[in-house]
Amino acid sequence: MFWRMTGLSAASPVDTILDKENFTLEELLDEDEIIQECKALNSRLINFLRDKAQVEQLLRYVMEEVPEDSEKKRSFKFPFIACEIFTCEIDVILRTLVEDEELMDLLFSFVKPDHPHSTLLSGYFSKVVICLMLRKTAPLMNYVQGHPEIVVQLVDLIGITSIMEVLIRLIGADENIYSNYGDTMQWLENTDVLEMIADKFSSSDSPEVHANAAEILCAVTRCAPPSLATKICSPRLFHHALEESRPKSVLVHSLSVCISLLDPKRLASASYQAFRSNLSHGALVTASPETVDGMLESLGNLLKLLDTSSAENILPTPYGYLRPPLGKHRLKIVEFISVLLTIGSETAEKELIRQSAIKRSIDLFFEYPYNNFLHHHVENIIVSCLEGKRTELIEHVLNDCDTVGKILVAERLSSLSTESNAPTVPSEEKAPPRIGNVGHMTRIANKLIQLGNSNSIIQAHLQENTEWVEWQTNVLVKRNEVENVYHWACGRPTSLHDRGRDSDDDDYRDRDYDVAALANNLSQAFRYGIYSNDDIEEVHKDHLNEMMRMCILTTNQLRW
Repeated sequence: MFWRMTGLSAASPVDTILDKENFTLEELLDEDEIIQECKALNSRLINFLRDKAQVEQLLRYVMEEVPEDSEKKRSFKFPFIACEIFTCEIDVILRTLVEDEELMDLLFSFVKPDHPHSTLLSGYFSKVVICLMLRKTAPLMNYVQGHPEIVVQLVDLIGITSIMEVLIRLIGADENIYSNYGDTMQWLENTDVLEMIADKFSSSDSPEVHANAAEILCAVTRCAPPSLATKICSPRLFHHALEESRPKSVLVHSLSVCISLLDPKRLASASYQAFRSNLSHGALVTASPETVDGMLESLGNLLKLLDTSSAENILPTPYGYLRPPLGKHRLKIVEFISVLLTIGSETAEKELIRQSAIKRSIDLFFEYPYNNFLHHHVENIIVSCLEGKRTELIEHVLNDCDTVGKILVAERLSSLSTESNAPTVPSEEKAPPRIGNVGHMTRIANKLIQLGNSNSIIQAHLQENTEWVEWQTNVLVKRNEVENVYHWACGRPTSLHDRGRDSDDDDYRDRDYDVAALANNLSQAFRYGIYSNDDIEEVHKDHLNEMMRMCILTTNQLRW
């Protein structure tokens, strides 16, 4: 609101409406300044809106569908303004809502099965409920605790993203947790809400439901209290995910939950980690050895899905054809293997070696030379194996997987292969393009050399390969020199990268100022009247300041 001073400002249109003897809520909602007046805590307006009748009408605007032939104000403007009034977080209005059982019943009647759930109104409903969670946590949670069917109804609507956000905050799986929030949600630990969410992978074929269910379960592993998060049982997810009749989205999103269990910090922000450490929640929940063993039981079935020999679907691309395309499910399996190698489980590593999971992932790296997402995960797999402490894992990558040999073959045949049995095939009317995973191979090669300096097994393996030694000397060393950005002159002396100078000084230090030319241009401007008499003094001062700045910068450059 602008400051109002007597005689200098007109009365607010909202006050004009309030001065009438008979006015309606619709007249206020139709006024554009009502939200500003609410935020400015207009006492007359708030006293009117805090009345139960007005709060009830605002709720109906937020929740009730209207006929298609209704006015746009009733369909769009009034629901939007009503929602914004609630989210202004005016205490007396929110208190009227949470302290009245009938109004709370009206609010949560939105999630009943027989109520229409449009995307627009679902968003308004979620904003109101989340506002109550933040500002009226205790009374809201007490109400939900007294009506346990609300949790079931929210889970049934999990496919609506805005409802999913309400459910995430309801179970405490959100970063915006208040210190007193945990005491009011202890009762949730005795419910089977997580089991109900996990069952959505088997009871629904909707990809939206699977994605939102996975998002909630992943959020639980990252943010919810350990006593609640430990109730996630990931092996049961595989039971339905690996059924042939189930959609691939079940597999992709159930693997996302398992990945979050294995490494919950992958998606947790650093700021939240610092915030969480100050709470009583404790450390992040990670998968127990029993849970990991349950995941490994399904590893064989997962690896079968990595086989591309029997697939018949073809995807045309600018560089040729994919027969078949890699697909989200295969990519997620490789990511799952990558994360399994980071948890330090000897049982997982032995099982991955035994079932050739690492070897198959490396093969996919070369079979799909243009999938950078895949290359990233496979590079992590190789690095995790090489940096591991177990000799068996290192020898498996070097000998059984023949990582070095495959890199050398790909470098020697740097164009896309025309073999008929390869998944990635170039177009017949075009020349085979250059493969797209050279950068990742270069980084893997450099990592091999770096680790070879401290690992005799890697060092011996590289030195015994004469082709590798020749390629390293003639190709890799020169490539590293070319790709070293610190050696790029780009119009500057190569020593400039050592300077710890401020970026704000770059423009001045790199310019070649001609002080005499600047003075001459300024005198010409005055001569031809470009500047008026009023501007001469100001411009003259600016010119003198600029001249002084140039002199100082020139002196600093001479010191360099």
